[in-house]
Amino acid sequence: MPARETEAIILKTFPLGEADRLVSFLGRASGRMRGVAGGARRLKNRYGSTLEILSHVQIWYVEKETRDLVRIQQCDLLESFHKAQSDYGLSTGLAVVSEVSELVLPEHETAEPMFRLILLTVREINRRADWTLPVSYFAFWTVRLGGWLPRFDRCSACDTQFGSQASYHGAWEPVLFCEKCKRPGMRPLHSHGRKLAEMFTKTSLNKIESRDSDAPGAKELREAALNWIEYHTERRLATRAMLETA
Repeated sequence: MPARETEAIILKTFPLGEADRLVSFLGRASGRMRGVAGGARRLKNRYGSTLEILSHVQIWYVEKETRDLVRIQQCDLLESFHKAQSDYGLSTGLAVVSEVSELVLPEHETAEPMFRLILLTVREINRRADWTLPVSYFAFWTVRLGGWLPRFDRCSACDTQFGSQASYHGAWEPVLFCEKCKRPGMRPLHSHGRKLAEMFTKTSLNKIESRDSDAPGAKELREAALNWIEYHTERRLATRAMLETA
């Protein structure tokens, strides 16, 4: 059976048996898939550093109709993000991107916008040596691409416009409320966070510098977006707590 080839991003790897690795990857042409990289755990193997988390690679695999896992035959590195992968603080941002991508992407469905979003996010974490703004951008755009973005201009309960006032969100509600309608325990998303979201819709991440953004606003927007991702996927993000200690 001839091997198929695709540009891909390595999402996660897991030990498999004594010498192999189970690899989850997002193929530009194939969507999210899982495959076995034979012998990848051996000291001397043909994969080298190509299976590092969120590496940008060219991958060759063989797929059989009767099996869920493909057999990975070759993996060539197109782009390395060693600085981010080897730094604990930066790797926490990569871990969040990896987990969210695994969670929201269905198997075997082409997801070109998410492919470009992940690659842009990882490039910027590596370039900036800072995950703060890139992960906020990634979380916001994941929500938007998923069709989960609520109204940002008015309260979902009473329809009052927020204007310059704070809006509020909680892990149990996929919307924004005003001061009057907010529930106990909800967190604020101030106007600067909503303005940053508007900037994200109009400007690519690689054209936004940290000085152009508001740090508290980026954090508030990220927290709101991660809440909405957890709500719609019905899963808690295990890596989310790592961001607070990085």
